[in-house]
Amino acid sequence: MFWKFDLHTSSHLEALLDKEDVTLAELMDEEDVLQECKAQNRRLLQFLSQDQCMQELVRLITTEPPTGVEEVKRFKYSNIACELLTCDVGDINDKLGNEEPLLESLYAFLEQPSPLNPLLASFFSKTIGNLITRKTEQVLSFLRRKEGFLSLVLKHIDTSAMMDVLLRLISCVEPPPLRLETLTWLNEEKLAQRLIELIHPERDEERQSNASQTLCDIIRLSRDQANQLQELSQPDPLLAVLESQESVEQLLQNMFSREGTDSCIVNGIQVLLTLLEIRRPVVDGVMDAQGFERSYTVNSSILLAIQPHLIHFHQLLLQPPKVNKIKKACHNHKCSRNPMLTTLGVLEEPFGNTRLHVARLVASLLYTSSSSHAVIAQELCRLNTMDLLLELFFKYTWNNFLHLQVELCVAAILRPCAHEMRLQPGLGSQEKSHLDASQDQSSSETISQPPVGSESSAYNLMVTHLFQQCHLVPRILDAWEENDKIQSAGGMRRGYMGHLTRIANTVVHNLEKGPVHAQIGKLPEDCRGRWETFVDQTLSETNRKNTIDLTFSDYQIQQMTANFVDQFGFNDEEFTDHDDSIGATFDRIAEININIDAGQDTANTAVFEACSKERIQPFDDEEEEDIWEEKEMSFATQTKSRKRSEPQHFFFEEFI
Repeated sequence: MFWKFDLHTSSHLEALLDKEDVTLAELMDEEDVLQECKAQNRRLLQFLSQDQCMQELVRLITTEPPTGVEEVKRFKYSNIACELLTCDVGDINDKLGNEEPLLESLYAFLEQPSPLNPLLASFFSKTIGNLITRKTEQVLSFLRRKEGFLSLVLKHIDTSAMMDVLLRLISCVEPPPLRLETLTWLNEEKLAQRLIELIHPERDEERQSNASQTLCDIIRLSRDQANQLQELSQPDPLLAVLESQESVEQLLQNMFSREGTDSCIVNGIQVLLTLLEIRRPVVDGVMDAQGFERSYTVNSSILLAIQPHLIHFHQLLLQPPKVNKIKKACHNHKCSRNPMLTTLGVLEEPFGNTRLHVARLVASLLYTSSSSHAVIAQELCRLNTMDLLLELFFKYTWNNFLHLQVELCVAAILRPCAHEMRLQPGLGSQEKSHLDASQDQSSSETISQPPVGSESSAYNLMVTHLFQQCHLVPRILDAWEENDKIQSAGGMRRGYMGHLTRIANTVVHNLEKGPVHAQIGKLPEDCRGRWETFVDQTLSETNRKNTIDLTFSDYQIQQMTANFVDQFGFNDEEFTDHDDSIGATFDRIAEININIDAGQDTANTAVFEACSKERIQPFDDEEEEDIWEEKEMSFATQTKSRKRSEPQHFFFEEFI
């Protein structure tokens, strides 16, 4: 209400608008011009909506400002112009969206040679994105008449702002029939295929990365909007193309063409991981009976396309790819293989981002449920990929990113039928712990019940391979004993021990039924005895230590009490032994002396006391009176304000 009647802030702007020769630059120099525009100041909007002003605003966001200006102020007017054009005011949206010359001036920004100025590109993207949302039909009609629109956007895809333009076209078009029409147009322009072509070793890294991110966003957005398109007969055409076997095969061919580079392989794997995502969106906030959200089913065509290339991914684990030529020139060749100095010493051969992404892909494939799962399982067993991953697990002692992915692989092999427990590869340990705890509370029959059909054979095959060819149990026992020796000699605990504990618990949790029990029984007698002793004693004791409730010692409680006293100013007597009873709290409240200084006005004081006695009646009064009844009171007291300290936060972190 205060600002409604405070005309001081807009008085200078109004004075400028009274001038006959006022310029756009003068108005943009005013600090409150944007606020007045959002408040729909009629005179200001009439001025800004003039053809000359609108053309100047569009020119400011699409043209490089003069270079002689100080860098801090160089893009000042461009930034203000973008804010004015996107402040979501109907007059400006209507003017910009309905006037063909203005749209042509805006579109001309795409026709500039590469590279685009990133800041101006963000201004353009924000402006065209706002128009796609607010003036959808007009802008889409204009863009569809431009034959080279998509080619120009992809030409500048190395500028990240261009990704936003494409995503606006996919996610911000309403209603659903118009959205489907737009998706069909983009599909006819082969958007998905063109983006896949950009993930190629011959392309620069920035272009590959942005193309990969755009594809991932398109997949996620399309799946999120699938429910809205169910009412239509035609499915999402872009998603259908991206999930097709032909598109996945083309992506994989690009990744491994000639000498695949680390950038190309990593960006390609990110798209594959998105296609393999098992997402669990909450529908109307309601989960299923087990407390988990629903999940998607991965298209089997994706797995069929990946299966022939598993040998290439396996080879990457053995020998990572060369870095891109640009990186080679900057880092003396072979920089990805150079020793790395870490806080724990020199790492002769870093594991690398590429191999980590391959491990994530293997974990995602193992978690995927499909009729083609048996084909993937057979190929992974033939290549002995899990054995290699376990070898890397113990070789790279301190790489917890790798350790998590190997743990997820083992969990996926041992628990394929607990579909509600499946995790996304890449989840942190905290999220995984929460799901593991939920699994422990669920029915053991649900966990142990073997799948049926082709998945059952794949399940048995992978479990057998894990215990017999990969020697999971002996590896756990040997690594644990080696760590105990190192620690007993004064060394550091191995970095993988936490994940190794969880892997051992996963084996134990699946022992009751199924092939896991059978595989443990096939172990040599000495190994089986070591395992039973390990489970009953070592692992049990480790689990007990890991699940001890957090408690405070007497000393920690004293320290927290002292800290509390220091911050809030209580005396030591306030925390004596006689306060231990709950009644002491109320006694102390009764002892509080509240003094009201009414000054020297004894007459007012007497009126106050009389009214208080009149309104506060004893509970055993025979005449029941409505204590909430409205009564007139004509007394006034003047009290001095009592300064109180600001509330302070009390942290316990230092004691935990």
